[in-house]
Amino acid sequence: TVQIESRPHLEAAIQHLSGRSIAWAIDRTQKLLASAARNPFRETVFPGHLISLKLLINLLLQYQEHLSNLDDSIDALAEELEEFELIQSIPGIGTKIAATILAEVEEIDRFDHAKKLVAFAGFDPSVFSSGKFTATRNAITKRGSRRLRTVLYLAVRCGLRSSRNQKLRTFYDRKRVEGKPFKVAVIACVNKLIHWIYAILIKKEAFRSGSRQVGLTKENLSFPQGTVICHTRFPVYHWPSCSLRNNY
Repeated sequence: TVQIESRPHLEAAIQHLSGRSIAWAIDRTQKLLASAARNPFRETVFPGHLISLKLLINLLLQYQEHLSNLDDSIDALAEELEEFELIQSIPGIGTKIAATILAEVEEIDRFDHAKKLVAFAGFDPSVFSSGKFTATRNAITKRGSRRLRTVLYLAVRCGLRSSRNQKLRTFYDRKRVEGKPFKVAVIACVNKLIHWIYAILIKKEAFRSGSRQVGLTKENLSFPQGTVICHTRFPVYHWPSCSLRNNY
């Protein structure tokens, strides 16, 4: 049985292995101790139980070692890619999320428009119509890569937490002021993030949180006749009279 004096060590071990908060570890420790107290065989230990426990512990440690080696290999391969560092320039995206995005997207040239990357991640709205009826409130399709969809959602939540990504937070707050529900506002932020990622991978440029729009190109802008385009070392465009075809 687990002794009371070992409880702090158990809490620390659970927190370390789970990566969760200390409050979560304390709650889980209480549940484990309560479950152990209800065990009818807690006063009896058979040799077979000890052998099985040692085997399971060794197996768990081996799995942890394999996972650690896989993480190191993934990081080593990802660091060879220029895009790995570029994607991490977006606040809220770390090494694991960046590596997953690159692994799922593969070659960005497969997508000739950011909207196709949105559809690949399954964040495009579904369309429902019957006869003269067309639904105005549609859920996302959830097609394509589930892993990509998951990490993009996590990246948005990380970016919004403590306003780490101020540009994304401003966009989210504007959607909420417009009356959009929480989930709708978050999905809009994911779409915004996908367009940023697409622009970064296409242009091979880091994210600039101070710019009004990342990834502006001739393809998604219309210019009045006679418009002059000025280039600097880092392409920053000032076209006050041009109209943006896409909102993201």
